[in-house]
Amino acid sequence: MREIHCDQITAAVAKLCVEANYFLGADVVQALEGALKRENSPVGREILKQLIENADIARAEQVPLCQDTGFTVVLVELGQDVRIVGGSLVDAINEGVRQGYQEGFLRYSIVGDPLLRKNTGDNTPACIHVEVLPGEVFKLTVMAKGAGCENMSALKMLKPSDGIEGVKGFVMKVIKEGGGNPCPPIIVGVGIGGTFELAAYLSKKALLRRPLGSHHPEPTVASLEEELLRAINESGLGPMGLGGRTTALAVHLETYSCHIASLPVAVNIDCHSHRFKQIWL
Repeated sequence: MREIHCDQITAAVAKLCVEANYFLGADVVQALEGALKRENSPVGREILKQLIENADIARAEQVPLCQDTGFTVVLVELGQDVRIVGGSLVDAINEGVRQGYQEGFLRYSIVGDPLLRKNTGDNTPACIHVEVLPGEVFKLTVMAKGAGCENMSALKMLKPSDGIEGVKGFVMKVIKEGGGNPCPPIIVGVGIGGTFELAAYLSKKALLRRPLGSHHPEPTVASLEEELLRAINESGLGPMGLGGRTTALAVHLETYSCHIASLPVAVNIDCHSHRFKQIWL
């Protein structure tokens, strides 16, 4: 059995927290540059130029891409033949978040109680998801999820008779109601199937599974991704909701089996600062 010490996990999480906030992924930068070439709106073009410049400055000066440095979402892919030693996995992750946000001079955005609203002062606790897999794999994905885009996300329990058209209608409704609030151009994660809570998780995981520009391996799902992306960009919302043809950079779907009497659909939106990093230990 392979052993991983909690200190390794803490160090990795701390590093990923900083890198996610400082360094926009190459796939996102390429998507923004591609959008700039296609954008017809003068205002939209200027916004896209500013977003690319912002990413360049953040990378060069090692400063946060955005003042909202996000809720830390951590996806752990844990092989069943891996043993965590030296403490608690959850504690190790939260200590990594604490260290990363302190050392990276990242804003603390988490309140300990949703009703009393007192800041925890170190951006913990993280939102942690653990998936158990065969073998000895141990993969960490750390995402900095801002509130502006997260607040525009939604879930609906459709009827099976609503079908694909119902799914498309709900996704478009969420995008149009969000308008400029999630800071377009956005990345759209859609979870279809499962149960109420699983659909929401699938929509978040859809944002973390593939580079922008790639498609789902299932042709039917890939076709729906392309159709939704085209419809969203034809909505005219544009960069920052100020008009144009670049409302979304990508639409990624994840699906799961569901009950014969239900069709859960969740839409999780991420802003142009699509901030996540991964590491295998």
